Amino acid sequence: MERLDHLLDPRRAQPAGPSQAAPLALELLTWQAQACPSRANDGPTSKAGAEPAAVASLRRLADRRRQALAGETVTYVVNRNLNFTNHCQKHCGFCAFRRDTGEPGAFWHSLELLQERARQAQAVGATELCLQGGLNPEARLDGSALAYYRRLLEACLEAAPGVHLHAFSPQELLFIAEQDGLPLRQVIAELRAAGLGSVPGTAAEVLSERVRQRLCPEKLSARAWCAVVLELHREGLASTATLMAGHIEQPADLAAHLLTLVALQQHAWQHSRRGFSEFVLLPFVGAHAPAPLRQRVGRDQPDLQSMLRLTAQARLLLGRWFVNHQPSWVKLTLAGAREALRWGCNDLGGTLMEESITSMAGALGGTAQTPEQLEAAALQLGRPVRRRTTLYGAPA
Repeated sequence: MERLDHLLDPRRAQPAGPSQAAPLALELLTWQAQACPSRANDGPTSKAGAEPAAVASLRRLADRRRQALAGETVTYVVNRNLNFTNHCQKHCGFCAFRRDTGEPGAFWHSLELLQERARQAQAVGATELCLQGGLNPEARLDGSALAYYRRLLEACLEAAPGVHLHAFSPQELLFIAEQDGLPLRQVIAELRAAGLGSVPGTAAEVLSERVRQRLCPEKLSARAWCAVVLELHREGLASTATLMAGHIEQPADLAAHLLTLVALQQHAWQHSRRGFSEFVLLPFVGAHAPAPLRQRVGRDQPDLQSMLRLTAQARLLLGRWFVNHQPSWVKLTLAGAREALRWGCNDLGGTLMEESITSMAGALGGTAQTPEQLEAAALQLGRPVRRRTTLYGAPA
């Protein structure tokens, strides 16, 4: 642990070099797996003195890194999720959201309904709309998938002028390009012209082909996800970065994922691009997930202590390349997300106002938080709090 303390100390002038990075990442992740075996029934630790010494040291290191990079202020955004359809042609092994057309629980919202929800969101202070949906081959306008998605963005902006549109995962963007037989660059350019402001970095799951072949073999590959992200950044759009963890992944898979994110961010910064705006850890929720994976994982809800340790590990391994780290209150509950603020996180995400994907998987965190609730969570830790825009500016 002393060697890790030295290499990961945020006061060091230079981060670990490439020759050290992979062994260091794997050492930190496997060390924690051996020193602190996961206990599914653990609850949140209420007193620092009750933590094992190794875990307490890990938490302190991550919290120190957070303080050095992001300061004390906790941030959040007032936003609304618009999950416009769950019709999907893919069959991911973890997904409780997807439905076939006509299946009970299937939905595909009209543009009029989405516009009404956009107006409602802006009326209560939302500065962001987050749009994501299933891969619906019927989502076309005049025979074109791109025309439908472009119109979706335009309709939201007509209803809520000036709102930031954070929309369409790398998987969705690739799907649009494939549906219409168009270059990805053209799809991104046209959507950006229609109002696309930034992109959620979902569909990453774990950037390990070994895991993806068992978890979501129909989904875009890890290489394809990275290629879409590189194109987004090249075109001047920021994206988030995510990691879905707490299922069948191993420490080596986590190390590969996190170091891949660092490499992508380094590439963006070397070319004076924004790159990733934040890192979001997404714990696996299995309560309503397909039975094979749920049975293999052996629990319905995230193991909070394991996810807090991974939160700290990610803060340390992503280093100065990722200033903003965010937990998922939908998956961890707001109490769990508040605790994550002590383990390296500096942001509480958004108010959401509605949420379908994780709630359909059986998450216990709810589907909405008010600004007052998010602010109270930060203030309970004695931390200052401020509202932000999608890309961490100050709202007008």
